[in-house]
Amino acid sequence: MSMRAGLAACGAALVLVACASTAVHALRGPEPDAFHPEFAQQSALVTNEFAHRHPAGDGAVLSPDWIVTSGSLFARDSAGWTGVPDGADPDAQSGNGTGSAVFRAVSRRADLGDTRVDFDLRVLGFVTTPRTPAQDWDGVHVFLRYQSDAELYAVSVIRRDGTLAIKKKTPGGPINGGAYTTLAEGQSPSLAGTAVHVTATVRTMSDGSVVLSAALDGATVLRATDTGQGGPPIHKAGRVGLRGDNCEFAFRGFRAQH
Repeated sequence: MSMRAGLAACGAALVLVACASTAVHALRGPEPDAFHPEFAQQSALVTNEFAHRHPAGDGAVLSPDWIVTSGSLFARDSAGWTGVPDGADPDAQSGNGTGSAVFRAVSRRADLGDTRVDFDLRVLGFVTTPRTPAQDWDGVHVFLRYQSDAELYAVSVIRRDGTLAIKKKTPGGPINGGAYTTLAEGQSPSLAGTAVHVTATVRTMSDGSVVLSAALDGATVLRATDTGQGGPPIHKAGRVGLRGDNCEFAFRGFRAQH
C-alpha cells in the first residue's frame, strides 16, 4: 500500500474522533505549555531514523518537534503515520522503505513531568517482517517520562494479544540496556481498524510514588502505582512519545500537557 492510499483510508475514520476531541480541547481553553505538534495536510516525511543517526547527512529531514530513533514518521491529512511497516534501513527520504516495523518517536521537549497525553489513534493492521516475527506485545505504546531507551514508562494501549499494560523500564538490563517491570495488566477488546481516543497520564504523589493511568474513549481501563517495584520510580521530567511494533497506525491531535 502506498503512503497516499494508506492515509487516505484512515483519514475519514479519524476525522469524527478529531472533531470531538477538538471540541473538548476548546472547552478546556488555551494551554500555552502544552506540547501539541501539528502535521501537514500534504503527504511528507516528517523525520526518520536516518536523520537521528546522521543529522548532518545529505538530505536528512529533521523535525523541530519529533526525534525518531527507529522507523519513519510521515504526515498526511494533518495526521501522523508510520507508513507501511517493513524491516528496511531507511535512507534520508525513506525512499527504500520505512523501517517502521520497529517504530520509536519521542518529543524533542524533555520537560514533561506530571503529564497527560491525549491523541486519536487508528490501528490499520499488524504485520511481520523477516527480522520482526509476530510477538504478543506487538502494537502501540505511549512513552511517559522518557529519559532514554533504557529508562522510561510505557503504557500499552493496543497489543496483538489484547493485553493492556503499564510498565517501567530501568537501566541495567538486557533489553537495549534496560529491564522492564510490569506495574499493571488488563485486557481489552480488539481495537484494530477502529478509531479510539487515547489518554495516558503520569503524576508524582506526595509520598514519592508515581501513579499512571490509561483511558480509551474517556473510560479509564488501567491504573498503576509505582512504589519502587524493580527499581526507583522515575521522578525526573522527560520526553513523551509513541512506540509501534509490527503495527501500522495513524494518530491525530497529539497533545501532552502539564
